[in-house]
Amino acid sequence: MAETEVSKKRKRPIVRLAVLLLSHSVLVSVICCTAGVFGLLLLPVLAKNTYISENALMPGSASSMLSNQEVSEANKLIKELNNLHSNPLGATTESHGIIAKYMSNLGAQVNNHKFHPQLNQFHPLHFFSGPDSGVMQENSTRSLYGINTVGIIRAPRGDGKEAIVLVTPYNAVKGGVRETLSLGIAYSVFSLLTRVTWLAKDIIWLVADSQYGEYAPVAAWLRDYHTPAFSNLDSLNTETCHVGNNNFESKISYGIRRSGTMAAALVLGVAYGNENEDTLGIYAEASNGQMPNLDLINIVHYLAVHRQGLRVKVEQFHWLLNSKWVKSLGEVFESLGKMVKTLNPDWKLGISAADYVEGAATLASSLYHQALGVPTGPHGAFRDYQVDAITLEFSLRISFDRLDRRNDFLLHGGRLIEGVIRSVNNLLEKFHQSFFLYLLTSPSKFVSVGVYMIAFALLVAPLPVVAASLYAKTLDLNPTSEKDKSATSNELGSVLQSWKWLNSVKTVFVVHFWGATVSLLPYFISQIPDSDPTTNFSVWILLSILSLEILRWILVSPSSHIYGLPQGEWATLKSATISSFFIGLGLMSVINFATAEIGALLMVPMALMAHPLKLDVRGQSLRSILRMICNLVLGVISFPPATFFVFKGVIEGFSGINAGDFWNWVESLWAWNSATYLYIGMVHLPCWVLCVQILLHPC
Repeated sequence: MAETEVSKKRKRPIVRLAVLLLSHSVLVSVICCTAGVFGLLLLPVLAKNTYISENALMPGSASSMLSNQEVSEANKLIKELNNLHSNPLGATTESHGIIAKYMSNLGAQVNNHKFHPQLNQFHPLHFFSGPDSGVMQENSTRSLYGINTVGIIRAPRGDGKEAIVLVTPYNAVKGGVRETLSLGIAYSVFSLLTRVTWLAKDIIWLVADSQYGEYAPVAAWLRDYHTPAFSNLDSLNTETCHVGNNNFESKISYGIRRSGTMAAALVLGVAYGNENEDTLGIYAEASNGQMPNLDLINIVHYLAVHRQGLRVKVEQFHWLLNSKWVKSLGEVFESLGKMVKTLNPDWKLGISAADYVEGAATLASSLYHQALGVPTGPHGAFRDYQVDAITLEFSLRISFDRLDRRNDFLLHGGRLIEGVIRSVNNLLEKFHQSFFLYLLTSPSKFVSVGVYMIAFALLVAPLPVVAASLYAKTLDLNPTSEKDKSATSNELGSVLQSWKWLNSVKTVFVVHFWGATVSLLPYFISQIPDSDPTTNFSVWILLSILSLEILRWILVSPSSHIYGLPQGEWATLKSATISSFFIGLGLMSVINFATAEIGALLMVPMALMAHPLKLDVRGQSLRSILRMICNLVLGVISFPPATFFVFKGVIEGFSGINAGDFWNWVESLWAWNSATYLYIGMVHLPCWVLCVQILLHPC
């Protein structure tokens, strides 16, 4: 009988582990947060070489068919368009006609697509609607529209159910040699593809009218391509636009010609080079951290480097390249790699300090642009329709004016695009083999989701442990646990303890409701006429403070503070705050991991260390003083405007900082429907306010 009673009282291993974690929550927090930060710094070392997962792509398996004949035809188009720039008034209509004529002469189906520019005005419902939720300009006139020129090649071996898209932004009014060269590359490839017999997917060439920006015309065309609308725009499309050649004008249709599902899209651009060699820049980030399938980047990189001799580059934070502490970290990891290699030669963890600095600068840029949620080019419009797309920017080391150098550039650029199209043409289904969730550390190295999520998981792991530990401690403080209390007193104490917890949850709910209110305020502030960004930012702050006081006065009764023990009240509030923050980070990691990662780096330390300042002042110990200093520093750095100004000052310098810069940055977030804006207003800012309330708690 004694053995049976002992076995009943013996706790299960999982229970013992939970008790151990709760009793050592401080140690768990220190170990996990340190390991999470270390894991994030270790990502450039853990990056793997890229590889092509889909065998059907077979890049470079066939010889290029693009010749000097296509290049000479492209030069004719470039010359004719450059001549129009001497007369900007007639360049717009004439250029569309010239491009359409060249497309039609190749046998392509040509049409013009008219679109109205749209306002980037904040509207709360845009965050929960589809990509066709734009707001058309009111009182639009004939002068407020753009014209996209679209040419379609029907594949001789296809059934019209799939297509590959080429996009070349072109501003007929302000365009220069760079834009006409991108048109020349696209035209040389387009002219070749009209004669090949291996084409199994239709080719769509979109010349996007970029006088209202490069993104807007692509997004408008995609919106009408996928969701045709019947509105007053139809009457506008039935009208004609003079192009200087009335015989040819009748061949152009106004509206949307369609092909099949888009397999991939390439946006072409040309930039002036400052390098010692020809380079190709790849821009892949789309809205809310979306990335194209890694195989698309891999085939471009392989063909550019191994077939055309181009140096491929991706965006970097150049200020990190000269950072002394990053170089020191690189040297430390280089030494550790050599040490590990001596223990086991099969462990390939070694990386040079220079490679670590390059990888860290690229990784930080990739993480930042994904967290920002703003597309890095017109390719971002395609990801809203689940189409893999990237922007390719060619950069020459020699002037474009030299004809022989320009011909060589068109030949190499055209052959690169031809090779990419040929690889995508081989696909029997959409891109699916390779990664969609990844961070780049170089054009040829990446960190997959299975690796970088470990650092995030370590950062947020202490949150539920500390929340449960605090709640358990508040239960231990309950005097009703004494044996000499009657059953009635125990029941009453349990009710009071539950009410104390509910009071903290109610406070957390009120502050998060306030965060949602703050997120909606810019919609009304933006209606103020003739207001500058600094004024809008100031009004936003004042209204936010006022709304917080009003909500606290209405929803939080003064009598709520009489329940529970005063010394434990801040602990229940901290427990509820950490729990809500953990839920918010978990949800955000599903929407945009990069935003959740940066948010965890900024707020997790403050959420874990938050402690009433009065108690630290009374403690007068070294630990209390250090904790108070850390809380004050973290409280300043974690405040969203302060974080923005510090980051901007580090990159661009503190001399040119203006209070209105934060409003402009936030305005860009809501203009692009970035989920980061919602995270700041509904997760990060409420958690910061609750942590400040804990710091100022009147113990």
